[in-house]
Amino acid sequence: MNRREKVFAVLPTMLTLGNAACGFGAITFAAKWSGGDPKLSLFIASCLIFLAMVFDALDGSAARLTKQTSEFGAQLDSLCDAISFGAAPAFLMLQFSQSRDLLHLRFLWWIAALYVACTVLRLARFNVETDEDDAHDSFSGLPSPAAAGTVASFPIMAFGFRHLEDAANEKLWEKVATILDTWTANLLPFITLAVACLMVSRIRYAHLFNQLVRGKRPRHHLIQVVFAIAVMSVMWQVLVPLFCCWFAFGAPVKALWNESVMRWWYRGHPQPAAVGGTPSPATGWNNDRPKPIEPADLDHDMDDA
Repeated sequence: MNRREKVFAVLPTMLTLGNAACGFGAITFAAKWSGGDPKLSLFIASCLIFLAMVFDALDGSAARLTKQTSEFGAQLDSLCDAISFGAAPAFLMLQFSQSRDLLHLRFLWWIAALYVACTVLRLARFNVETDEDDAHDSFSGLPSPAAAGTVASFPIMAFGFRHLEDAANEKLWEKVATILDTWTANLLPFITLAVACLMVSRIRYAHLFNQLVRGKRPRHHLIQVVFAIAVMSVMWQVLVPLFCCWFAFGAPVKALWNESVMRWWYRGHPQPAAVGGTPSPATGWNNDRPKPIEPADLDHDMDDA
């Protein structure tokens, strides 16, 4: 290996370690290590988790571009993900939803511990199921960066509402921010519990980046982009949690719809049989019916475990 190849080999490792550094920084700021405004500290911690997601996406791309992929890099990536997308979001939730009630505090701690455990299980399962020959178009279970982003998006929203610069309605926005703080602090533990369970589930999640870059763009993607721009222009503070919750909970809602409502519909409305005895669907809904998960369909993109 010449000197240039050694430099290229170091680059993916440094990006992966940058992921771990951001996770550690998120923990320190969530612990109010800066000694400043607590809301600002939680906001910075949340931003560092999203920055860790950027490093996590870049290290795999850099490894593939420089042809320096290795088992060492894959294991290092998972270890760093356990810090940035496991321990950091769990601790952030504890600090954001902290309570003086001992029973409530224990409840929050158990949720945080369960979240960390599910993240580690998700990463370990991902490593075991990794296969080089994969289309990288979907995931089995919610990716750990998406789960961490969902948790980290709520402190960002709360900080955005509290720092609205509108002198004419300052008291109104201050009241809204106070109500929002209480609402999000009570809701975030349950969202953390939900995304923890989704990480170890077998629900199929689309790989948005690969589908947008490599695949075709369906019409409903254009509608989603227009809706996101409209929300951003009216109230940008809710855009991040809205997008994260849409990605995290949209797939299970669709799976539940297909599993219950659509099966009930097909039982009550049998389809006419076509030539050869195969049912001929009267609508296009059959394309959305649940399909069994095969081992070959499992996604193994090391950037988004």
